[in-house]
Amino acid sequence: MVQGEKMKMRAGKRITKKRTSIAAVTLVLTMLAPLSAMAAPATSNSSNLTYDTTKKTVIEKAKLLTETYGTTSLQYALIDDGEIVVSGQAGKNDIKDKVPLTSNTIYGIGSTSKMVLTAAVMKLLDEGKLDLDMPVVNYISDFKMKDNRYKQITPRMLLNHSSGLRGMSNHNATLYGDNDTYSHDTFIEQLATQNLKADPGAYSVYCNDGFTLAEILVERVSGMGFTAFIHKYFTEPLDMNHTKTPQDLMDSTKMAGIYSPLYEGQLPQENYNIIATGGIYSTAEDLAKFSQIFTEQVDGILSSKSVEAMAQEEYKRGIWSEDSDTSISYGLGWDSVNLFPFNEYGIKAVTKGGDTMSYHSSLVVLPEYNLAAAVTSSGGSSSTDQFIASELLLSALEEKAIIKERKPEKSFGVPVKADIPKEISQYAGIYGGNNSVLKVEMNNVGQMSVSTLTAPNSPAEQYTYTADGSFVNDEGTEKLKFVVEKNGSAYLWSRSYISVPGLGQLAFSEYNAEKLEINELSRDIAAIWEKREGKKYYLVNEKYTSTAYINATPVIPIHTFKEAPGYVLNNKIMGANKVVNQLQIPGMAGRDSLEFNFSKKNGVEFLTAVGKVYASEELVKPLYSGKQSATTIQADGYAKWFSVPTTAKGKVMKVKMPSKGSFAVYDQAGVCINYTVVSGKNEVLLPENGRVVFAGEVGSKFEISLKK
Repeated sequence: MVQGEKMKMRAGKRITKKRTSIAAVTLVLTMLAPLSAMAAPATSNSSNLTYDTTKKTVIEKAKLLTETYGTTSLQYALIDDGEIVVSGQAGKNDIKDKVPLTSNTIYGIGSTSKMVLTAAVMKLLDEGKLDLDMPVVNYISDFKMKDNRYKQITPRMLLNHSSGLRGMSNHNATLYGDNDTYSHDTFIEQLATQNLKADPGAYSVYCNDGFTLAEILVERVSGMGFTAFIHKYFTEPLDMNHTKTPQDLMDSTKMAGIYSPLYEGQLPQENYNIIATGGIYSTAEDLAKFSQIFTEQVDGILSSKSVEAMAQEEYKRGIWSEDSDTSISYGLGWDSVNLFPFNEYGIKAVTKGGDTMSYHSSLVVLPEYNLAAAVTSSGGSSSTDQFIASELLLSALEEKAIIKERKPEKSFGVPVKADIPKEISQYAGIYGGNNSVLKVEMNNVGQMSVSTLTAPNSPAEQYTYTADGSFVNDEGTEKLKFVVEKNGSAYLWSRSYISVPGLGQLAFSEYNAEKLEINELSRDIAAIWEKREGKKYYLVNEKYTSTAYINATPVIPIHTFKEAPGYVLNNKIMGANKVVNQLQIPGMAGRDSLEFNFSKKNGVEFLTAVGKVYASEELVKPLYSGKQSATTIQADGYAKWFSVPTTAKGKVMKVKMPSKGSFAVYDQAGVCINYTVVSGKNEVLLPENGRVVFAGEVGSKFEISLKK
């Protein structure tokens, strides 16, 4: 089952190994020690340096990013000892290049917003208003869930991703030009209908909902709205004058232009209205100023104790894969508190990145050196932004003579074949990962293949068994091994190095997938699911300004694999009308695991998941192919879906629009060819076998006319 949410996720998907083409690299990038003698504490003062080499190097890499790797525009800044010493921009703000980029051009920072939220929680901790290890219900009395374990969830678990919440309740959260707070305001109600996916504290797995709940925690404890709180305690004292939220009065012309491959022009302003999870707007220079909290260059913001607590290895509190080079090792808020490649030099680096549909960001801080780099972008990914941030810092460390020379890129080398033990063969089988199903096969000569059933056109990847008990690919960029954790589950562990020409190298070490247990269905239950195979379900309760209508498919199919009976993709069938993702994978591959429930009303089957409602094909009626017709949004508020009949294809549809409504048209492949909120066009040529959806407030009437 393809989930309706298709927000870009960092490092969440399986990594392909053929990386020489730009397309392959771009696919990968849409997916994140104590001091040693090698890195002695800094003695150079930034005032003695020109940073000319750093400026030149980053200009070249930023140009490469915007001209080769799909980034529309980006902005970067380096702060040294409280002074912004490098700042710049690259790319185009608008297609016609009439609006120049400046250091004050504002970008969405996506999940880097979580660091502002974490700082807010720690501020309340410093003031003695909350305890990280007291239950959240002590502070939010109306927080309830179907699963009684929710009473064990603490603020710490929200911030280190170990709460056990399922992941992403973003119904009506991301809207164009609309700062509706519905998603935030109904969040507690949404949680009341959900179960947990794991014991609170059992393991850390990326979880947006934990930060939305923490946003409400800040509001309840402080008695202030989150936007007002962060302005009072962070943006105003730090002179972050260009950091805003959708709740601020904003001039949209001051924001970086955003684009979609599905539309030729610039998109409207994107509002991510679950603010602490990913909705803050900022600039690279403002984020650099914010970093001073973590290098303790400013007084009176957070205590040293709180700053240090945020950078601890929180991920080690629960199940986790073997320690090694990685871009994912959670602290409180931080994606990584041991970031590669800085750990190679004995330098502690902490980082947070963020991605929305259109905006991306990366913040990397070297606390012991009073250095930080921030990058924001339109298009691209947080991973490519991180390359620029890392380059700024590595080059600065060289100029300051803290590191003598760059270390070579890492590899596992060409694998040397070893005899495979017989007991290893028991790990062959079907594995579930993040929206993926993998088939692992082995032969008797030490070879293993991993094919992705959810990507049937991708070739199987081949690995050779080696003496250290792992399987390594021919290029030496990834090694796999099998691990049985204390919870009894078998995991496919992956350690990999991803090199991107001209940009650098990323490192990952994580559990990619969990072996699916056998799930035998009764004949009656199996028959019900066989009838659903291939059926499509249409989103009916998303607001008419939602970005989902163009960026994420509002239609989801039911799809099973003969190799994984009893599952819909990686979701376990629990009965005639329920499937649950029961994977318990730490890190990124186990994120956003949902529960889907089916029900029938008036001959139409409905699917519900985290607040979103989808209706079966029976709800979709043929569009009237005569000259005039009309449709009205009924009392349930559900969108109206229509198919394009043969008699209507090739005709031009013109719609007299209500004040609070929109429509979108999709071709046979499900690609959006017109969404009125984006295009402003109420006239469109109807495609063969297409679909049309009308969405709006209750009572909204759409008057439709067709002509050849």
